[in-house]
Amino acid sequence: MEKENATLLTEFILTGLTYQPEWQIPLFLLFSVIYLFTIVGNLGLIVLIWNDSHLHIPMYLFLGNLAFVDAWLSSTVTPKMLVIFFAKSKMMSLSECNIQFFSFAISVTTECFLLATMAYDRYVAICKPLLYPVIMTNRLCIRLLVLSFLGGLLHAIIHSGFLLRLTFCNSIIVHHFFCDIIPLFRISCTDPSINIMMVFIFSGSIQVFTILTVLISYSLVLFTILKKKSVQGLKKAFSTCGAHLLSVSLYYGPLLFMYVRPGSTQSDDQDMMDSLFYTVIIPLLNPIIYSLRNKKVIHSLTKMLKRNA
Repeated sequence: MEKENATLLTEFILTGLTYQPEWQIPLFLLFSVIYLFTIVGNLGLIVLIWNDSHLHIPMYLFLGNLAFVDAWLSSTVTPKMLVIFFAKSKMMSLSECNIQFFSFAISVTTECFLLATMAYDRYVAICKPLLYPVIMTNRLCIRLLVLSFLGGLLHAIIHSGFLLRLTFCNSIIVHHFFCDIIPLFRISCTDPSINIMMVFIFSGSIQVFTILTVLISYSLVLFTILKKKSVQGLKKAFSTCGAHLLSVSLYYGPLLFMYVRPGSTQSDDQDMMDSLFYTVIIPLLNPIIYSLRNKKVIHSLTKMLKRNA
């Protein structure tokens, strides 16, 4: 009887980012502008790469897919967050919650694999330039992309499947701006220990593997450039790798705190601040980090603007 009553709670109230009414309008405007720039920046980058045949090489193929995933991730989270600011009813059904988390899990995991793939691509390009066309073939690139998205899908299926075992009776208040699993664990009346263990095992393994791939790839790149003692090459390498490492650091830092330590006692507000980085801020910054520091992208954009002027 107790379990039957527990399953009756199938709707949640998302509290959002603030309880103070005076902050609702400024935050709504801020995140609306961020979302607009995120979508325009990422979709614009995809169109630019698609239309310029000079950018049809592995590096920009991966970059275009990263832009797609960033737009996907932002669209999964931000629109609902904007609605919460002014909606009279902040209710979200369990099915809607599951769908949002499933979409979030696919995109955020796929991005991890794409960042690792891009690091490997830069390693081959800089450390083995003569073999680059032989190693980074179109077939390999397509396989790496398919594996990245497939890895994201399988990871989402695992956690969404385990999420179905939970029942909710303790509270319907989710102190977050989207349906993430960590806040749901805290209000579950079913013991979430198995779910927490699955998050630690799978999310931790994916993050450790992809982070190591990035660090090893760029360490080898750095050693290769230092051996050549080329000032111009060193500047170019630091420009490319530094931008990538900045993006990776901002992305992985909050993820590690959230999902590699899912049983941590940090506050809900701290969780939301961490989540903001990889769901809202990083999708905005990636087009800037990867595009404005890339001469080929700037040249292609300038050429397209002149053609359409």
